[in-house]
This record gives sequence, structure tokens and C-alpha cells, in this order.
Amino acid sequence: MGEETALRFAEQFPRKSNVNPPTGGQMTKVGQLLKFFQNLSIEDLQKIPDVGPKVAQSIYEWFHNKINIGFLEKLDKVGIGILSQRLNVKSQRLVGLSFVLTGELKSISRDEAKEKIRAFGGAVSESISKKTNYAVVGKNPGSKYDKARELGVKMIKEREFLKMI
Repeated sequence: MGEETALRFAEQFPRKSNVNPPTGGQMTKVGQLLKFFQNLSIEDLQKIPDVGPKVAQSIYEWFHNKINIGFLEKLDKVGIGILSQRLNVKSQRLVGLSFVLTGELKSISRDEAKEKIRAFGGAVSESISKKTNYAVVGKNPGSKYDKARELGVKMIKEREFLKMI
């Protein structure tokens, strides 16, 4: 599972907590996480953006594996929790839009670009597909550039991307 899929996956988990750590966010007990994901079907998992049949099957199997269940139960027993924070969306201007970054960006790091896209409600994907709205093309783009051309995905340069955000 890639970074973006993991973030979308984490957004699905309901944050119920009576613990508010000093660092902000919410602490969720591992046992709550286990119960939540064990109650999801493969079909439920596939409804999460960017989760296809293979990833859904893998996640389902992981949360139903006796060894993994035992491990999570041990973590829960000793009080281990998961600190989560909701993404602070500043604007809805990119809602419904999906971006892929390819090549080297000059004025902004790749991580900063991803943060900005998310902060404006957009989604970032690691791979080009027909669902991709924009490929942000930097210097020395790789195979994602070729795939974007092949699929007819709109390609924009860094300057145009910065104007959008």
C-alpha cells in the first residue's frame, strides 16, 4: 500500500478517544482499530479511494490473520495507542481533482506539493490512471510522463500548478 492509499485508508477510521495527548490529535486504542477493520468486508475496503481488489484482499487477510490479531491484542493490552490527526483542509478549490507528480520540482519539494494539494482538498496518486486529472511535470520526468501522454491526462508545468494552489 502506498503513502496516499494509506492516508485515505486512515481517514476511514472513526476517531473515538477519551485521550487527548498534549501534542494534539487523538489517541485511539489498538483494540478499537482491530475491531473496526475486522468488521469491514472486502467490498467495504474497495470503496476506499485507490483501494482495488488486491489491496482490499490483502488488508482483509491481514486483519483476520491469527498471528497479526495476537500481536495487536498484545499492543492493546500494554496500552499502546495510535495518535492520529485530521488533515487541516484550508480550501475546497481542488476537491475532486487527482494529481500525480513527476520529475524534479524547482521551487517546492515533492512533500510540500503533496501537502498543498491535500490542504486544498485534492488527492495525490503515485501512479497515472484514467482517473488522474493532472500530471504536474517537473524537470526530467520519468515513465509517469509517458503514461500520462498515452492516457491523455492533462499535463501542467510547476508554474501552472503553483498558480492553482
